[in-house]
Amino acid sequence: MRDGNIAILKGAEVRAVLTGRELEVIQAVRVAYETHGNGDSSLPHSTFLRFPDQPQDRIIALPAYLGGDCRIAGIKWVSSFPENLNLGLDRASAVLILNSTQTGRPEAVLEGSVISAKRTAASAALAAQCLLTGNKVGRVGMIGCGLINFEIARFLLAVFPEAKTLVLFDKDNSRAKQFAEKCQKTFGQVGVETATDVKAVLRNSPLISIATTALAPYLSELTECPRGSAILHISLRDLTPDVILSCDNVVDDVDHVCRAQTSVHLAEQRVGHRDFIRCTLADILSRRAPARKDSETVSVFSPFGLGILDLAVGKLVRDLALQQGLETVIGSFLPDAWAETACEKA
Repeated sequence: MRDGNIAILKGAEVRAVLTGRELEVIQAVRVAYETHGNGDSSLPHSTFLRFPDQPQDRIIALPAYLGGDCRIAGIKWVSSFPENLNLGLDRASAVLILNSTQTGRPEAVLEGSVISAKRTAASAALAAQCLLTGNKVGRVGMIGCGLINFEIARFLLAVFPEAKTLVLFDKDNSRAKQFAEKCQKTFGQVGVETATDVKAVLRNSPLISIATTALAPYLSELTECPRGSAILHISLRDLTPDVILSCDNVVDDVDHVCRAQTSVHLAEQRVGHRDFIRCTLADILSRRAPARKDSETVSVFSPFGLGILDLAVGKLVRDLALQQGLETVIGSFLPDAWAETACEKA
């Protein structure tokens, strides 16, 4: 593509490119984590834009650079407006900009919410594989019946094909029923149960995914969880500090997750240190740390959500789309170089 042009990929095109590529997306996410764990990345803290009198709403900027074989820079600009659901709109919307690491010039603009959901799901599935390595997963509990947990279900079924049952709970029962219907239509091979409370989800589920819009912790004990189970704490603010402190804690990035009043951040404030965080997922992937503390303790994966994952999956999307000719190219998107135009006028 000529310098100065920019490739545009719409949501439908991004979704089409990634359809059926769950294992490839998980591999891209794995490589991103390993590259970050090796120090070949740059990951400033996310910036939260909040609004007076709208505590649930936010727009977040996630700038990042990922080295290794990717060598890509960029930024995700992602909004979360939960009340959109009552308007018939998705909670989240996003754009992802990819920049050249040689010139800094933007090369592609991609619809980012599909990429964000799938990289989140791939991260969750990868963590589940690590934390439950060698174990069969017959039942998967899902707390929160929105897009993120739906994608997580898709990716978990790709890595745990033996899973037979999804157990669902949402405080809005109509959303749980809608989620169940969509799961049965999309994942015909798996049974779906709708639970009446959270405890029913935790009970007998060796793997639980929590993806809600909770602003403050509400789960104060995990006595219903089987020994050695794993919790994918995707929404980050569901577990009380005491629960966090009682578990085997794995995160994506220690500095990133210990901020913005996440459950892990609240636990740090409670005890004044971070020693309760055993390791990062990259430590497990690189074998710097074992997969689990022991076979009895409940493991919790709390991922803040790193911009490097969006870059890795965004690059995969862009490269595949360019191969298939799916992109729209805007020619001469960037202006002519000032020095060149100045010389012409002279």
